[in-house]
Amino acid sequence: PRTLVVDPKCKPKQENVETKEADYWHRAHQIKWDADRCCQADQSNKEDEQACWTKRTMRLQPGAEHQAIWLRRDLRFRAVIRHGVQYISLMSAGKPPRPLIPARKPRDKSAEAEAGPITPSAKDMRGAAEIAKANGSKSLPNLLSDADLAEFFRRLHAIEPEPKGELEHVNAFTLLVAVVLSAQATDAGVNKATRALFAIADTPQKMLALGEDTVRDYIKTIGLFRMKAKNVIALCQKLIAERNGEVPADRDYLTTLPGVGRKTANVVLNMAFGQPTMAVDTHVFRVANRLPLVIGRTPEEIEEKLLARLPAEYALHAHHWLILHGRYTCKARAPECHRCAVADLCRSPEKQI
Repeated sequence: PRTLVVDPKCKPKQENVETKEADYWHRAHQIKWDADRCCQADQSNKEDEQACWTKRTMRLQPGAEHQAIWLRRDLRFRAVIRHGVQYISLMSAGKPPRPLIPARKPRDKSAEAEAGPITPSAKDMRGAAEIAKANGSKSLPNLLSDADLAEFFRRLHAIEPEPKGELEHVNAFTLLVAVVLSAQATDAGVNKATRALFAIADTPQKMLALGEDTVRDYIKTIGLFRMKAKNVIALCQKLIAERNGEVPADRDYLTTLPGVGRKTANVVLNMAFGQPTMAVDTHVFRVANRLPLVIGRTPEEIEEKLLARLPAEYALHAHHWLILHGRYTCKARAPECHRCAVADLCRSPEKQI
């Protein structure tokens, strides 16, 4: 910018000096100009809106080849183009207009019945996906024989005669809480969170006295900790009101507790009360379908079939052996077949030795 140097001895002419009010005049003029511009824009928008709605209410004329109805873009309408002649002729004849999307043809059920039942695909078999790929995408390998099944559990028994669950607990109640918290979480993560919690609250009465907020603070490192804290407090209230704070050895009652499903109830019955149950988690489901010991689509189906085939002498610890084998050896993505003790019994097509 140009710099003006004024000699203090020489007085400038008054006509060349800009008054202080001039600055305010420019600002006021700018404000008035902006206001006029906004008013003009509002008036223009109102006129456009009235014109738009006028076009929207227009009727299709019989002599028109095409008629376009334009709707406001800011209201997220679209331009709809109709064939006027065809539309009006159909409406005058009492016929509905042709749909934009053709109707789906109904299935011929008689042809499906003649073709016979469809073999479940690998996607339908879920955990048995790799098994279903053997000898084609729909054929399944034979199950392990009763002798091979007994040998399978005999070898796992030789490796770990008395398997134990990895969840830390001090009684049936803390075991129940730990299993509830282990949903979609690792046992190591649950143990880290419950170690301090169970030290001060190992009964439903003590847990309820802590309150939901305190329990939430203890288990906040576990996934879904807000809902799990709410379930823990709710099951404590139910146990105190109906069972005097005692955990019963009853699967039907346990499954009525908040946050407790069939798998959780089976774990509590097996570890706390010594009942030969089968808690089917992701590891048991995978190992049972992969070997295969049994083949099923749901955890309930796997549980029923395994209990029907298990040798009586291995029924108590069978679910622990399957969990440990699936967690550390027969892994989901990379099974370690080179160090598997039952690799010669396995019939999985993904076996690599």
